Amino acid sequence: MTSLTFDRHCDEIVTQTERLTAHVRGADMTTPVSSCPGWNLGQLLRHVGGDHRWAEEIVRTRATGPIPDGLVNDLAAHTHEDESVLIPWLVEGAARLSATLRAAGPDAQAWNPSAERPAAVAFWARRMTYETVVHRADAALAAGTQFVLDGELAVDAVEEWLEYSTFPEAYEPRPDLPDLLGPDRRLHFRATDAGEWAVDLTGSAPAWRPGAEDATATARGPVTELLLFFYRRPAPAVETRGDRVLLDLWRTRAGFWLEA
Repeated sequence: MTSLTFDRHCDEIVTQTERLTAHVRGADMTTPVSSCPGWNLGQLLRHVGGDHRWAEEIVRTRATGPIPDGLVNDLAAHTHEDESVLIPWLVEGAARLSATLRAAGPDAQAWNPSAERPAAVAFWARRMTYETVVHRADAALAAGTQFVLDGELAVDAVEEWLEYSTFPEAYEPRPDLPDLLGPDRRLHFRATDAGEWAVDLTGSAPAWRPGAEDATATARGPVTELLLFFYRRPAPAVETRGDRVLLDLWRTRAGFWLEA
C-alpha cells in the first residue's frame, strides 16, 4: 500500500499536469513523441486530458463497470492541435479530476481495471498521478527539456508497478508469451538513491518486498530512471545484469495494463 496520502495524490495530479505543460509551452505540437510511437505532442496531451476526464466520470458517477474510453486513445483527429486551446483544456481537466476525487473521498466505491477489491476511489488518485508523471517524461523527451521527479513520488510509482506485477494478468499463462514463473527466478531492483526491492517468481504467483536478495537478474540506477525502465522509456543510467530475457519478460507481463 502506498505511503503517500490521498490528498497528496490529488495535489500531484494538478502539479504534474502543470509541469507537463511547462515542458511543451512554445513547442511544435506536431513534434513526434518517440516513446509513444505514432503520437505527436498534441496527441500525447489529448491522451492525458482524455485519461483525466475518463477517470473523473468514473469517480463522479460511481461507475460499477467500464465506461467508453474513446477520448483516451482515439487520437486520429488530433494531429494538429492549437497550444492556446489544448493547454488550458488539459489544466482544467486535471483540476476537475482532483476536485471530484476530493469530493468523493478515498473510500468511496467506483470501478477500476485493477484486481484491487474493494474498488476504492483512492486507486484513481494514485493511478492518475503516475499516468501524468510518465507522460510528462514523454513530453520532456520529445520537447528536449529535463525531466526531474521528486524521490517520494518516484518510489511510490515504482511500488505501484510492483503491485501490478502480482496481479493474475501479469503471470497467468498466455499462448503468445513464455511462462514467467519457475524455479530459480528472482529479480532484484536497486535504486541507488532510494532503496531496494526483491521480486520472487518461484512460487504460484509473484511476490515482491523491500530489501535485497540473491537474484537471477538485477537492475540498478537512480529511482526515477528505474521507474522509466519499468515503463520501457529511455533510462540510460540503469544497469542490468544476469538473465535479461527474464527481466524483459517480467516488464512485459507486469505492464499488461498498458496494453488495454
